[in-house]
Amino acid sequence: MEKLLVVVDMQNDFVDGALGTPEAQAIVAPVAEKIKAHEGPVVFTRDTHRPNYLQTQEGRKLPVEHCIKGTDGWRLTPEIHMLVDDREIFDKNTFGSVELSRYVSSMFQAGEIDSVELIGLCTDICVISNAMLLKAAEPEMIVSVDGRCCAGVTPQSHKNALEAMKMCQIEVAE
Repeated sequence: MEKLLVVVDMQNDFVDGALGTPEAQAIVAPVAEKIKAHEGPVVFTRDTHRPNYLQTQEGRKLPVEHCIKGTDGWRLTPEIHMLVDDREIFDKNTFGSVELSRYVSSMFQAGEIDSVELIGLCTDICVISNAMLLKAAEPEMIVSVDGRCCAGVTPQSHKNALEAMKMCQIEVAE
């Protein structure tokens, strides 16, 4: 049995673009190293918005255009993009990906994986959303998050998200 590694939203806009943070910049190299060292399957997600983003519910609550499909900010950082090869990328128009959840569930049900680990951005929005969707879809699957390879909107919200995931039986490495 193998562990699936899910790399969440390691995109330019979250690292050094419209919503970038020093904490996000600091995890790019560790995330790249983790991908290189991982011996099982790896998939990626991309936050993907349309030009009408500011008219969406999310855009009205977070009025910062980001990850508009086809823009430089939407692309995975160069260090991560070079590791994609022919691996699956899930474009998602919201925090969590139901499509990713179904994909992982099918792998788990087929016996192809026994666990899944998430890394990436942002701990307190997209990482926690996807971790919770995966745990809800497959309660007996081991779901884990490597907090050392994640960053939140703020350091405090990162810590809060890790604690919330622990309470929901998601294993967290810090």
